[in-house]
Amino acid sequence: MRLTTKGRFAVTAMVDLAMRHGRGPVTLAQISARQKISLSYLEQLFGKLRRHNLVDSVRGPGGGYCLAKDIAQISVADIILAVDEPIDATQCGGKENCQDDQKCLTHDLWAALNERIFEYLGSVSLRHLVDNQKAKESGIAPVHDMRESGSRHVPVPAC
Repeated sequence: MRLTTKGRFAVTAMVDLAMRHGRGPVTLAQISARQKISLSYLEQLFGKLRRHNLVDSVRGPGGGYCLAKDIAQISVADIILAVDEPIDATQCGGKENCQDDQKCLTHDLWAALNERIFEYLGSVSLRHLVDNQKAKESGIAPVHDMRESGSRHVPVPAC
């Protein structure tokens, strides 16, 4: 099991976007230059992120992308699911036909691991990733437990 570049790049790009939240639209060219991710790849990823209502696009001069929700309301799991990233430790994709069309002896173990991974990724918000990155940049020790401690419903500030 591994997270492919699609999921990694999507999360990285969303953290980059979130770090600039509230300062106006961010272009994919800017994210591409900062994160060393292909512009055409970002265009594909952001199309999926937009269709899943995680980002909004702003057209025209000065346009780009903004977050569609408050950064505390977007989880890493939301991002990974939006870009169709499979994180699956089973050999069968959850179909229970791992071994000669039968469920293998360890299928339940790997299925439970999948649940734990998504539970964890669902508990890590962009807010936590941004806060940790800003702490690193300012020389403050980052918070290691990135799980959401409580649900906040904060209105989305203007892009």
